Formats: sequence, structure tokens, C-alpha cells
Amino acid sequence: MRSSKSRSRNKSNRNNNNRPSGGNIINRVFDSSGPEGKVRGTPQQIIEKYNQLARDAQLAGDRVATENFQQHAEHYLRLLGEAQKEMDAKREEQERHNRERQAERDRERAQRQEREANSGGGGGGGESAEPTKGGDLADAPQPDVMPASVGDSESGLVETPESQPPKPKRQRKPRKPAQEAPKPVTNDEPGPAEAAE
Repeated sequence: MRSSKSRSRNKSNRNNNNRPSGGNIINRVFDSSGPEGKVRGTPQQIIEKYNQLARDAQLAGDRVATENFQQHAEHYLRLLGEAQKEMDAKREEQERHNRERQAERDRERAQRQEREANSGGGGGGGESAEPTKGGDLADAPQPDVMPASVGDSESGLVETPESQPPKPKRQRKPRKPAQEAPKPVTNDEPGPAEAAE
């Protein structure tokens, strides 16, 4: 037998599940139990279906059914309106957040360029501290870079083979010409001694 706590917990969960919280309600598919049976679809589709049923009931002269269908359509209309308000509020919040982040980036960029202009000395004659747009980094002021000496232990850099100067190539000794080996004597050809005779 279930305890009363678990029963009440299940009941509260069931009530919370009937009313969707957040999410994309506009495209969500609902099962609506109306007077004529179940109607399934997105809120907009359900509203259209109940409005059509209300028109049919009005043409048939059934005022009670007409009012009932209109109330069902109104429920989903309110649900759709609340979802739209939530989406608009979220969109406005996101846009406001994006504007704040962009303004902060612009301030940081302006401060950085001002520091570079003050510390750089003659780095950029008539350049303004206006941020570059469109990714044109070639025109942006570039920081001065000092080359580190190879044997500088104070720089804290680790020496790699790429950072060391190239070693001079080792000169190869010229090859000695190979000594010709004496040809073996064959029976067909006369040897050097025979040719002299």
C-alpha cells in the first residue's frame, strides 16, 4: 500500500506536468480532450480546430456547444500568448546582454589601444584609437617585438632547435678516383703479354 506522502507527491507532479513550463510551447504538440473527443496538434492548430467546431455548432444552432468550443480555443489562445510573451522577454534579455557585452568589448579595445598609443611612443603617427572594424588587422597598430638573444638565460624561454642558429654544413672530402682493377684474362681475347708479342 502506498503512503499518503508518495500519493500527494505523485499528484503534485501530475498537476505540474499538465501545465508546460518553459520550452518551446509554440511548436509543442498537445492532446486536448474536448467535448467532441481528442484534438491533437500545436496550440495554433488546436485553436483553429476549436474555432471551426464552434462555427459548425453555431450553424447547427447549438449555442452551448458553440460556447464550449470557444472556451477551449480561448484557453489555447492564452497559452500561446503567454508563450509568445516569454519568448519576446527572453529575446529582449538576450539582445540587452549582447549589447552590454559588445559595449564592454569596445571599451576594453579602446583602453588597450590608448595604452598602446601612450606606451608605444612613435608607433603610430596619426592613427586614432578607434577600433578597427571588419577584421582589417593590417591597418591596426602592431606591438613592438624585441628579438630574444639565443643564449639569454634571463628571458625564461626554453631553447628549441628552431631558436638556435643553423650549424654550418660539413664539407665533404672529395672522392678519390677508383683504381681500375686489372681485367681478368679470358681465352678469347689476348692478354696484355700476348698482345705485345
